[in-house]
Amino acid sequence: MKTNNKFKKQEFGDFQTPYELTSKILQLLKNIDINPQSIIEPTCGKGNFIISAINTFDNLKSCIGVEINLAYIKDISNELKKHKKSSVVNLINDNFFNVNWNQILADIPKPFLILGNPPWVTNSELSKINSNNLPQKSNFQAYKGLEALTGKSNFDISEWMLLQHLQWLRKYSGTIAMLCKTSVARKVLTYAWKNDYYIDNSRIYEINTAKYFNAAVNACLLIIRSNQGQFQKQCFYYDNLDSKQNSKIFSYQDSQLIANTNLYKKTKHLQGQESFYTWRSGVKHDRSKIMELRKEGNVYINGYQEELHLEETLIYPLLKSSDISRGNTNTCRKYILVTQKYIGQDTQYIKDIAPQTWNYLQKNQHLLDKRASSIYRNRPQFSIFGIGEYTFFPWKVAISGLYKKLKFEVISCIENKPIILDDTVYFLSCKTEKEAIFLSKILNSSVAHDFYESMIFWDNKRPITIELLKKMSLHKLSQLMNLEHQYFLYAKDRNTNLNAIIF
Repeated sequence: MKTNNKFKKQEFGDFQTPYELTSKILQLLKNIDINPQSIIEPTCGKGNFIISAINTFDNLKSCIGVEINLAYIKDISNELKKHKKSSVVNLINDNFFNVNWNQILADIPKPFLILGNPPWVTNSELSKINSNNLPQKSNFQAYKGLEALTGKSNFDISEWMLLQHLQWLRKYSGTIAMLCKTSVARKVLTYAWKNDYYIDNSRIYEINTAKYFNAAVNACLLIIRSNQGQFQKQCFYYDNLDSKQNSKIFSYQDSQLIANTNLYKKTKHLQGQESFYTWRSGVKHDRSKIMELRKEGNVYINGYQEELHLEETLIYPLLKSSDISRGNTNTCRKYILVTQKYIGQDTQYIKDIAPQTWNYLQKNQHLLDKRASSIYRNRPQFSIFGIGEYTFFPWKVAISGLYKKLKFEVISCIENKPIILDDTVYFLSCKTEKEAIFLSKILNSSVAHDFYESMIFWDNKRPITIELLKKMSLHKLSQLMNLEHQYFLYAKDRNTNLNAIIF
């Protein structure tokens, strides 16, 4: 039975909302003048939201609760027998994706409140356990090319459901008040703002998930109100459910999501395309146990604890996100096997210049060929990505994409070889130490930090992205800091032949 219960919790993203929390949320909604005629809870679970709702709203005429788990429906029915207002509640035992919502929405009194805690699970997680509790498959956010291939089109089921609720608000007067991951809330609001939905007075209240759900995840109460007369592309952020004043405002401006509207107003003049410098990501290989090595004396050891005697020709010092975040850039814990100088390069050359390395790769070919990402299909044997001339520059200015730290580090060489960075690190390549120091100086300035802080959501899995870094013009930044002359001094020869510095 334990295995079955675990399976069901995984399949349905089953985090039941405690009555203490549902009552607090309903009182908050009442305090901010949300007074619905009807309530819809699309995944009502054990019914705590429904019980709290009928205890909070005096003029409630209808309450619809949908739940796929029949045992929960029976529990709610028994609990409702204790309440005088139980006659307004209609429970439906069905899957959210099967319900005729158009009919329900047409019949209930308006305005309505869509309430609840939708499943905290992704479509890919459900697919792994062969669940049928899924919407019809589609890349509904229209991700293209590499983004879709590398998993960006994976989505939370709650995200899909919330977008359905948004569609309901296009036709009817109502409010959404849902618990969800904070990242999902932002995605839903961004979708609404991009598509000019008539919503306003959006709010996010941070939830203590450790207290209420014993879960380590950033989650919130998302409130969205329909307004058929106008739309407002901003959201007020509150640190907790007891907060009377918002701590910040995030918004949608200039076709992008802004994390801190006030900071953005002060620094948005730095936004622009950079002419001379290009942000790059590190090497992607997806087989760390084979491609990443540690060194003991003159012997390399891979992730399978195999001792290897390989040529030094294709082995380089490696720094990962954790190294960059800690500022450990003068020594390396690991080394990396670099099979190509540029994307798509034929790897047969390895056989001639490093035969022992070639034999090692051949031995592990079956594992390298099984790399899951489709980007490796129809590519030369042992291909890697995030590789080019820029990879082999002797100096770099780098930042970790994974850690909650806005700090740019100067990277040089180790053992007379350029340091290779992994694919969670972003960097600018530099020819000289002076150039790297200059770039790190302007990037670590307070004004540069304010610009990036205005767009960073630190609870994201990868808060710093290459798209974010590219938004700022280093030229404009150098102008603001009265360092434009130095900028052009280093930038003027960016297009010169680089073969002389390739290792």
